[in-house]
Amino acid sequence: MYPFTLVKVNDTAAAIKSASGNEHAKFIGGGTNLVDLMKMNIEKPEKLIDLNRLALKKIEKLSNGNILVGALVTNTDLAYHPLIRSHYPLLSEAILAGASPQLRNVATTGGNLLQRTRCYYFYDTATPCNKREPGSGCSAISGYSRIHAILGTSEQCIATHPSDMCVAMTALEAIIHVEGKDGKRIIAFSDFHSLPGEHPHIENTLAPADLIIAAEIPALGFAANSTYVKVRDRSSFDFALASAAVALDVQAGSVKHARIALGGVGTKPWRALAAEQALIDKPATMSHFELAADEELKNAKTTLYNSFKKELAKRTLISALQKTGGMV
Repeated sequence: MYPFTLVKVNDTAAAIKSASGNEHAKFIGGGTNLVDLMKMNIEKPEKLIDLNRLALKKIEKLSNGNILVGALVTNTDLAYHPLIRSHYPLLSEAILAGASPQLRNVATTGGNLLQRTRCYYFYDTATPCNKREPGSGCSAISGYSRIHAILGTSEQCIATHPSDMCVAMTALEAIIHVEGKDGKRIIAFSDFHSLPGEHPHIENTLAPADLIIAAEIPALGFAANSTYVKVRDRSSFDFALASAAVALDVQAGSVKHARIALGGVGTKPWRALAAEQALIDKPATMSHFELAADEELKNAKTTLYNSFKKELAKRTLISALQKTGGMV
């Protein structure tokens, strides 16, 4: 680990000011991902800005019915909050499917949004990785790619986004509140994470010194009928090989609204818009669930070692649709 300076701040303005003008400054909350990356010399911040004194630990219902989740709310507090469990069960289930209880007790909502990939080659500094060292190459494309992405990939990167929480947030169309040198702004969740394209090291749309303040979850009545299904090698604690977050509005046996996102298969939390469109105004039947899954995965790009993920993702999605569609 490289040496760094630790700075503790008491408000957002001080945090942003401390980060401004220093491209090697990083914000830290729980540090469950960042500290690991520092230990492995992947992240090398000169300055760490400790956010834990900031008043960003509340979960509150807004006047418009939306839920505002502070950036420092822990994963445990978010998953077990009564509003989340009753109105957005897919989000609670997604968080509880990720990490261990010890990590969830420390990891924050804002930090979860910024998780970096668990690609073998990203973590191995002896191998080329465009995400870690731009222009060096992607070892995974011709290497062992079992855990890697099949959606949203490029010739420069096939690393999978690791977060479970973000998959559920994507399906719910959450909004990210950000404060920076130029003031406050909001970012739609679908616009927050970047596809790798030609620049895999650019993982989100934050500007330098931007601080995540909160995530806002829209009021969505039918989200109470939702679920998160995750398939992984170890059920106790492992990253997804495939996952699906699904919320359905089923009326008189027909799907009126659908919100679907996939995890474990995309280079970013993957909004399954094609599957959603395929279901609208269709009967909530197994045949239509299968057609929706086929439509979403038809353009998946697999490698030698992860070709199984295409069928696995379909079955995972179908399972989630069955549960929310009243078939299980």
